[in-house]
Amino acid sequence: MSMERSIRQYQEDRRQAVAIAARLLLASGTTSPRVGGVGECTFHIMEDPCDIEDLCQKMEELAEEKEKWDFFRREAAMLRDADAVILITSLRSLNDPSDINCNMCGRLTCDYLREAERLQAGPGVAFTGPLCIFRAANIAYALDGLISQARNLGIDYGAYWSAGLAGMRLGLLPRDTGFALGVGISITEKSPFRDIPLRYSEINQRSMNDRIIQRLWPQFRSIYS
Repeated sequence: MSMERSIRQYQEDRRQAVAIAARLLLASGTTSPRVGGVGECTFHIMEDPCDIEDLCQKMEELAEEKEKWDFFRREAAMLRDADAVILITSLRSLNDPSDINCNMCGRLTCDYLREAERLQAGPGVAFTGPLCIFRAANIAYALDGLISQARNLGIDYGAYWSAGLAGMRLGLLPRDTGFALGVGISITEKSPFRDIPLRYSEINQRSMNDRIIQRLWPQFRSIYS
């Protein structure tokens, strides 16, 4: 086997490992405990580099909406190096409170939460709360199950609410949801989510340019070959 073929085989095996790992993480997150004992979390796996790039570009657009969201640029730069992104959503926390009057949301009864005036969606507004905190906590359980599996498998990971917000803005989630998180995973020798400089979004510009060239090259090769 030639060296070039060996390298191609390694890259193909690595991509297959990412696909398998992402689905094992989905399984672990799905079977994690749920408060209330009912299903409400869904998972959306993004593996196509073009889809991940669209998500990162939306995160960078969101960074323009608020000064406090400037760190979205750095997280977008990290997710560009992810092999896959898993979006975790809570489908019930916005419109379907748990009806146990737990008062975690600051309301006396769940009926008050249903009638509460909600924030209007728009620039600078991440999540249109108030949300049922009891329901939204299920995302934490799902995230814990996912991350526990990632650790067992030796998969590098990073969790970002900025990616969840970008996924909501792009309309990637199945229906109106109150809250979402994004988890990037990577099977590489250096984790793209750890030991990252604060100005990573600036110094990683070369990596982004290389990635764009890699996406366009097969098209040019097919046209001119």
